[in-house]
Amino acid sequence: MNFSTIPHESNVVSINVGGRIFQTTKQTLTLAGTDSLLSRLVVTDSTPPFVDRDPDLFSVLLYILRTGNLPARSSSRSFDVRDLIHESRYYGIESFLIDSLSNPSQFEPFDLRRSRILQLNGRDSPSSISPTVNGGGLHVAHGSKITSFDWSLREKSTVLTNFSAVDSLLEISPGVLAAGATDFPGLQIIDLENGGFVRATLNWENVTRSSSTVQAIGSSSEFVFTSFESSRRNSNSIMVYDLSTLMPVSEIDHCEIYGAGIDSAIPSTKLRWVESCNLLMVSGSHTSPSGVNGHIRFWDVRSRNMVWEIKETHDCFSDVTVSDHLSAVFKVGVASGEVFYADLRSLGAKDPWVCLGEERKRSLNERREGVGCKIESYGNHVFCSKGSGIELWSEVITGLVGNASRDVPEGRVFRKNSFGKLAYSGENKITGLAFGGSRMFVTRKDHQSIEVWQSPSRGISI
Repeated sequence: MNFSTIPHESNVVSINVGGRIFQTTKQTLTLAGTDSLLSRLVVTDSTPPFVDRDPDLFSVLLYILRTGNLPARSSSRSFDVRDLIHESRYYGIESFLIDSLSNPSQFEPFDLRRSRILQLNGRDSPSSISPTVNGGGLHVAHGSKITSFDWSLREKSTVLTNFSAVDSLLEISPGVLAAGATDFPGLQIIDLENGGFVRATLNWENVTRSSSTVQAIGSSSEFVFTSFESSRRNSNSIMVYDLSTLMPVSEIDHCEIYGAGIDSAIPSTKLRWVESCNLLMVSGSHTSPSGVNGHIRFWDVRSRNMVWEIKETHDCFSDVTVSDHLSAVFKVGVASGEVFYADLRSLGAKDPWVCLGEERKRSLNERREGVGCKIESYGNHVFCSKGSGIELWSEVITGLVGNASRDVPEGRVFRKNSFGKLAYSGENKITGLAFGGSRMFVTRKDHQSIEVWQSPSRGISI
């Protein structure tokens, strides 16, 4: 036995909580901070201090303080999160509970259950949802309103915006939202801490000097990205703003429409930052009588150089996402409804897409099975909505071959699981997926609510 790992006796603190004796160390209790009750219990008298509270709840909070995580599920008792919130506030360690419940490491994709339905006021269905920066909470745009739920999902507040309908929404820092609409000029920076006060309105000065509407919003740890289209719909561009000052840094992907050039007419409607590559992925598509066309581009925002582009014509994407963890771009084909991936570590191929499902050879022009499908990545997994259900794609690790320095797998293998499908699927079609902390958020067509999915395996009832 390694006795050096055993705390000295004088370092051990005993606490009597509701008649049960707990032992821990001074270091563990002082982690709670000087303003917490626990830091004031750091005494080594022979008689343990008594706290008249629930010992079972205290044991959960002490475990969180020690490890930063929730304990494994207890078979003897399941805890309501409201009780844990109340107790954590009593001891002054609510921030530790928030971190443990909002930790992405607690996300268990193979054990997701529908745990709550968040109801919205009014008749409008959600048009955009944005998880909070700190994880766990959620902002929802519905009509001209934005409703925010705190990390516990028990408290909500609503602000009224200047938009007739909010189409794009993103929390760029705690309590600060970027919001825009396709029929109202400017990107508005909204301060929720001050009742929805508009801190600033950011605009793109296009060559025709017409107003510009917001098509998409993205962000990184340094920048805010906004896709603008002129109100005349003859030009579009992506502006890069400094996250802290909101001052413009650069402009990329600027397109002016000349003649019948359809490629330049397509504004980017999705922006995703790829942290591992320091690149911004932008994508947009357009439906015409001849079919669906689109683009996927990767930009170096510092040098303002486009480093890679895919022009989509054959089975163009209905939706597209990029995964840092899996080093790949994923799309769902608008015609086939199949999920495809392109490996970021082996770009440059003429046709980079690999189908994950059973790519059927029937004429794609006769089918539109992927219309309305949504695809998002979270951690090491990819989620794709199909009607009222969800496909979960996970990579099966196989041997690595070829250039060892790049670790490019040969014939990457992904496995599919399906869940979430409801009866009357046409009436319950999924319109949005978002992820934050240990939760997945789902919106459905014509539903004035948001579904919360998470794992119940930790014994916490949300």
